[in-house]
Amino acid sequence: MKVSQVKVRRRLLTALIVLIAAFSALVLRLGYVQLWKGGELSLMAEENWRRGIPFEPKRGEIVDRNGTRLAYNVSSPTVYAVPVQIKDKPGTAKRLSGILGMSEELLLKQISKQARDVRLSPGGRKMTLEKAQEVRNLRLPGIYVGEDNKRFYPYGSMAANVLGFTGAFNDGLTGLELKYDKLLTGLEGRVSFLTDAAGRQMPNSSDKYVPPKDGLTLQLTLDQTVQSIVERELDQAMLQHQAKSVIAIAMNPKNGEILAMGSRPTFEPDKYQEVPTEVYNRNLPIWMTYEPGSTFKIITLAAALQEKKVDLTHERFFDPGFVEVGGARLRCWKKGGHGSQTFLEVVENSCNPGFVALGQRLGKEKLFSYINAFGFGQKTGIDLMGEENGILFKPSRVGPVELATTAFGQGVSVTPIQQITAVAAAVNGGNLWKPHVSKGWIQPETGAVLESVKPELVRQVISPEVSAQVRDALEKVVAQGTGKNAFLEGYRVGGKTGTAQKVINGRYSPNEHIVSFIGFAPADDPQLIVYVAVDNPQGIQFGGIVAAPIVRNIMADALPYLGVKPRTIQVEKEYKYGDTPILKVPNLVGKTVSDIYEDMSMDFQLAASGSGATVIRQAPAAGSKVEKGAVIRIYLGAGE
Repeated sequence: MKVSQVKVRRRLLTALIVLIAAFSALVLRLGYVQLWKGGELSLMAEENWRRGIPFEPKRGEIVDRNGTRLAYNVSSPTVYAVPVQIKDKPGTAKRLSGILGMSEELLLKQISKQARDVRLSPGGRKMTLEKAQEVRNLRLPGIYVGEDNKRFYPYGSMAANVLGFTGAFNDGLTGLELKYDKLLTGLEGRVSFLTDAAGRQMPNSSDKYVPPKDGLTLQLTLDQTVQSIVERELDQAMLQHQAKSVIAIAMNPKNGEILAMGSRPTFEPDKYQEVPTEVYNRNLPIWMTYEPGSTFKIITLAAALQEKKVDLTHERFFDPGFVEVGGARLRCWKKGGHGSQTFLEVVENSCNPGFVALGQRLGKEKLFSYINAFGFGQKTGIDLMGEENGILFKPSRVGPVELATTAFGQGVSVTPIQQITAVAAAVNGGNLWKPHVSKGWIQPETGAVLESVKPELVRQVISPEVSAQVRDALEKVVAQGTGKNAFLEGYRVGGKTGTAQKVINGRYSPNEHIVSFIGFAPADDPQLIVYVAVDNPQGIQFGGIVAAPIVRNIMADALPYLGVKPRTIQVEKEYKYGDTPILKVPNLVGKTVSDIYEDMSMDFQLAASGSGATVIRQAPAAGSKVEKGAVIRIYLGAGE
């Protein structure tokens, strides 16, 4: 069949149009690639040709509330090899062997790997600056020294469980180092160079340096000075009492900021492998759970006062030494009891039967509603990992005996952080604050504060008026009751002792106790609250004897440091037989030696300096309070 010329021409025209369209598309594509995407594709190609040596960023510092560094990085270079660039591998291994302290065989094996780059380890990782310079001086082809760093904790074991530690690759493994690992890590930098397809460095090519971006600085609420005071007392307590463990927390009761937190046994973060895993994996102040004992009575007291179930000064209670509840005999710690006493004296004497009576007046629902409101049985939400809940009786299982024992702190399980947070609420005006250790994030280059952690009010539990009553009662506990060993002249300390039997194999142990004391000061305006618990001290096991002096020692140094001034008026300490009284130093300036020795020989020891018959200066100054029998130094002169 003959095809007409018209059809042939149509087909040729169609083919021509298709050809022109295809050619136009190709031109457009080439133009797009060359003109529009050319720069981007060139960069991609260049990146494919580039090989790089990483420069690790400096991990963000961790500082205390005043900027004192608690954890930071020190320069620690690492040696890298690019195997394809090393022509004389045996010779390179031989020359590096001595400097890196590695065998030639191991080095040869590493630099012969089929890899873009290899870290020479262990000898080439996190080495000294001097050794790094020795490697550079060898100028070995394919061997590079990259910038690296390692974590340094300048105060050793201080706040170790709070800070945590990092691993071999500077990654956080425990504590704050783990919790805030992403913000502390930063972004990796790199020095890169062009290579051919075989990985050999291209001649006359320039290196490209992308600087690392350091991690953010984490500022804490901890105060290094207060922390050091607490750490000192923890060490002393372990030495003196040979306890299983000791914990301590210091807090600002007005906002929940943790000023110090520590425990024993402890560890040094860069030597964590030397201690059992439970030492560094368990932050005892937030993890340890136990029956609190009498420190829990503060909650029962606050609830009874808020509900107007007791008049501390006008109501009396008779304590025969025990109370019968639901067929069980619950005993007071004092054999024979305290006899007739006001309810204020019930608090001062830490009388168990008296607190059972308060619990019964409140009733199950009301008492447990306050216990829950004070934060027990739930995590406080502190910004640390590993916090426990504690344990409370289920309401359906609370009978008369459980109600009675709960009222004086037995049968419930709490954590130290719950205990100090709840008592802080009882004495600070009734406000329950969420405890926290993070204060803010700082840009390291500029020092600008990027984010601040604000105190978080959870709820108001009791009224300010009731809180003032609780403070007054607890001040008398220290001045006149079981907490006398925490008395601190001039600072109006309030507090409560605690002695709780440990539960061993489901039964209360007659020989093992956790003894504790919680104290705050000044009682009229609390600025500091401290909780100490000692697990199974050897010898006498009473909170007032073991734990109260530890709290006193912490406060004696921490309060003046924090700028808290002594009060001129406080509840005077009540002395018993054997106690050393505190006396006010009289003004001796202007008196003669004969007058002084006649008037003061019974109360103080005198040490004289200088010549003459008249006192021109004295130390301690007049008005100071010291123990009876203390030495007063007098400086003698001619007088006027």
